[in-house]
Amino acid sequence: MTSYSLRSSSPAKTRADAVVVGVVATGDGPRLCDAADEVAQAYGRRLRPFLSTMGVTGKAGEAVKAPTRDEVNAPLLVFVGLGEDAGDPVAVRRAAGVAARSVPNAASVALALPSDTPELVEAVVEGHRLGGYTFTAYKSAKAETTEPTDVVVLTPIARRAEATAALERAEVLADAVALTRDWVNTPPMDCTPPLLAELVTAAHKEVTKGRGAPKVTLEVFDHEQLEEMGCGGILSVGNSSAAPSRLVRLTWAPKGATTHLALVGKGVTFDSGGLTIKPSSSMVTMKGDMAGAASVVAATLAIARLGLPIKVTAYAPMAENMVSGTATRPGDVITMHSGTTVEIANTDAEGRMLLGDALSMAVGDEPDVVVDIATLTGHMQLALGDKVGAVMGTDEQVQAVLAAGVAAGEQHWPMPIPEEMSERITSSKVADLLQHDWVRWGGGLYASAFLREFTGGLPWAHLDIAGKEMNTGGPYGHVPSGATGFGVTTLVELARALSEA
Repeated sequence: MTSYSLRSSSPAKTRADAVVVGVVATGDGPRLCDAADEVAQAYGRRLRPFLSTMGVTGKAGEAVKAPTRDEVNAPLLVFVGLGEDAGDPVAVRRAAGVAARSVPNAASVALALPSDTPELVEAVVEGHRLGGYTFTAYKSAKAETTEPTDVVVLTPIARRAEATAALERAEVLADAVALTRDWVNTPPMDCTPPLLAELVTAAHKEVTKGRGAPKVTLEVFDHEQLEEMGCGGILSVGNSSAAPSRLVRLTWAPKGATTHLALVGKGVTFDSGGLTIKPSSSMVTMKGDMAGAASVVAATLAIARLGLPIKVTAYAPMAENMVSGTATRPGDVITMHSGTTVEIANTDAEGRMLLGDALSMAVGDEPDVVVDIATLTGHMQLALGDKVGAVMGTDEQVQAVLAAGVAAGEQHWPMPIPEEMSERITSSKVADLLQHDWVRWGGGLYASAFLREFTGGLPWAHLDIAGKEMNTGGPYGHVPSGATGFGVTTLVELARALSEA
């Protein structure tokens, strides 16, 4: 396991196997960031032609390895691009992630990246941890590269308490994102609702064990209990599967907390589309349809580990949407936990059914704020692509989530819930609500209007992260191929902001 520490040593004199140096792109050509100033001094006038010869530009995402001679103590320098703004935590986090993938087989690494504030220290550690993430549990032949044993962040504030706190905070956040990635990457045969509930139970046990550990309450509701509770929405999805549904509730309630945040996450462990079956190619990434549930669990455990003074109740409804003789049919009418009746039109619009029940239960706890997160609609992926999440809900809470995303280094964009959506969701001739209406336009807005019916008028925000949960392309910044963990740090940052309000 890699150990991270802070040190105020010179990057030119440190005896690490490799030193990572940040490079800023300027109009006059590349220059080393201030944290690497002593490396620049060691090279002197030879630096500019050396960088030119190696093709170093400072462009974001760039990584160039160069062996050293007698200029610095380390045998290898790795130049990573910061882009034009060396003080931007987002750019630093991404550069640290690129660096983590660019230094194979080094036992010790020193990072000479912008880190003269606690915020930047956190960005460096978090970025490096997450950029180096790999998922090899199912690989029979492991990669020959090895993780470094020691990673040192070279920072002038190494001895300050706030810098140490930033490092520890970054480790907690990275743990939470990595946990989410692990669960989303796990094949659906090993992540059915009962098995996912067991994974949550194991993670909860790990976080809460030992003296001084945070006290987080865990409750797991099985199929029979969900029936008794009237969770028709969850069961309408899960009844088609041989793996019974579950719902997990986590509660973090520290003494003195004055604000109560409810988190709800969609946990469809595999989505075939049900009787409204998906095309085969669209099922390939459907193991990630439980990313919302994974996110709220991981975020809640991180909030507890950080000791944030805010009460958090997390609901993670879990179901597998399959095709069988017990599958819900288009035309069926389902009674939700709230007592609301819903006419089913599209069994591939199943996430809103899980969330409707879980939101209703969360509202029963009388929280101050409700936030749900889900891989909900392809419409939002078409609208915003695979790197920007959509946020809808009450104005104040939408703005709070957007601000949290900026602080966490994740991109979100506000979307409306037009008034005409109320007419569309109530257009059923036989039930209170129509689950889906097959109109091509505004499907993501329709889904959010449907969810709003179960929020009890409370302050609420909905995060649609469809397409953001899995990176089907190559790695970039601190994001690897496969599961991303998108949304986790935004939820933690939102809880922090609410606890300080």
